[in-house]
Amino acid sequence: MSEPNPYADGEYKWGPGRGGAPGTPAYGYPQDVPPGYGYPPAPAYQPTLAGGVYVPPPQQQFPPVPGGPAPLLALGDITVVGDRIITPSGEMPLKGAVWNAMDMSRTEEKIPTVAIVLAIVFALLCLLGLLFLLMKEKQTTGFVQVTVTSGGRHHVTMIPATSPDTAHWVMGQLNYARSLSI
Repeated sequence: MSEPNPYADGEYKWGPGRGGAPGTPAYGYPQDVPPGYGYPPAPAYQPTLAGGVYVPPPQQQFPPVPGGPAPLLALGDITVVGDRIITPSGEMPLKGAVWNAMDMSRTEEKIPTVAIVLAIVFALLCLLGLLFLLMKEKQTTGFVQVTVTSGGRHHVTMIPATSPDTAHWVMGQLNYARSLSI
């Protein structure tokens, strides 16, 4: 393996830095280096971006500055102030926002334990104790999920359902937000 290539014509012609004049920069070095140390200075302007690329506005501080406009609407951690939507993930423009809601709550109806105990006690004394079994208790659990999308951003919040009317209240607030977004 230490023998030279028998097919070579005697001169090495492949690879970087070969065949150049003495004193010229080798392969991989910048050709037009200004004198001085380090990289060349950055341009004094922001280079333009290709068309169609969304550049979000600079982040504002959350919550709004005191003395600013009053909130028009608040759903969970989504707040509508003036012409913008403020969320923990950033601000979005109000115009053209898409609002969605999904009711993920449920209401269960059951006979409470007190009614069963009273029915047994009063059934032994008089036969009217069975009327206690007609007592019902409603319990609502779950969440209403609210989603807003605008200006290339997306935010989801969950509003706890405390009564069967929670979903109706959220839908009313959501319809008001949709009317503001037009």
